[in-house]
Amino acid sequence: MHISTETIVFTLFLVFIIGILFFDLKVVGRHSHVISFREALTWTIVWISLAVLFYLFLLFYGDVIHDLRNLDNLEVLKAHIAKYKHPIRITDDMSIAQALGKYRSNMALEYITGYLIEYSLSVDNVFVMLMIFLSFGINKKYYKKVLFWGILGAIVMRFIFIFVSAALIAKFAWILYIFGGFLVATGVVMFINRNKEEKIDPHHHPVVRFTSRYFLVYPRQVGERFFIRKGGLFYLTPLFLVLLVIEFTDVIFAVDSVPAIFAVTKDPYIVFFSNIFAILGLRSLFFLLMNFMTRFRYLKHGLAFLLVFIGLKMLLHHPLEEIGFKTIHSLIIIVLILGTSVALSVFIKKKDGASSSGSDAA
Repeated sequence: MHISTETIVFTLFLVFIIGILFFDLKVVGRHSHVISFREALTWTIVWISLAVLFYLFLLFYGDVIHDLRNLDNLEVLKAHIAKYKHPIRITDDMSIAQALGKYRSNMALEYITGYLIEYSLSVDNVFVMLMIFLSFGINKKYYKKVLFWGILGAIVMRFIFIFVSAALIAKFAWILYIFGGFLVATGVVMFINRNKEEKIDPHHHPVVRFTSRYFLVYPRQVGERFFIRKGGLFYLTPLFLVLLVIEFTDVIFAVDSVPAIFAVTKDPYIVFFSNIFAILGLRSLFFLLMNFMTRFRYLKHGLAFLLVFIGLKMLLHHPLEEIGFKTIHSLIIIVLILGTSVALSVFIKKKDGASSSGSDAA
């Protein structure tokens, strides 16, 4: 039985990712504890470094993913580029090495752009996860375990969502317009509601009500356990309910973020890789930002503009292709939007602090 190179690469990627996650859980974090800022920063650097190393892998060896390394003519590569609608043009006067180099460069650029989109949108997810933990009164030392299993579940759900979406887009190209319209609407709503205080009711959340209807739920937390047996009966603990709520929340966020990356690339493997590396960094990002949430006061504005831009790019992809709009242009605009929102947050915060200190002195 022949196993494709795509399957081998994909399997090795999953084994590597799951191996790192379990090393983090069973070796580095085998004891439940409150994550310090230093530990969160260290792991944030580790995950970002891994994402950058994977960018370099795609830049130099990306053609191995779709088994394109041993091409003997350009037509196969041209067909592959047309299949995934990569915004590059291969001419007959190019050598195979030159054409593959151009293809790898674009693939790596699509990946890093998708990663940046997903990672930035994950910041909004961090806000919501913190509210979930606080609303349910979860002890901080159990955050890491819940987020570990939440991320593992998110990987499975993203895999299903991404490859189903890719199959639908390949069969029904007009779905991109639906995705684009949805992202524009989501961005507009996010901007309108940017200053509203979000609240989560732990007793009336739909996931809690649905689960409580079909399972026995123990009335209080039992350390870091998700399940217990009491009096011969099987109970779910409140910690497991929190895990379910976080998984549900990730599905909601995936509805925004996954279509957003399809605006950059139609290659489901690149969408998946960029998604997974961003999700892997989400847990350390959560612990890094949980004490600095209020400092990024203009980040919601930036994310709203980001979603609108990506949605418009989907809706106008044909005209943009005609005027030569490339992946690098998307990356530049995304960096400008996010950089401006963060810079405004820092600048205005310093200004407020300066004025307050001045009044104190007076």
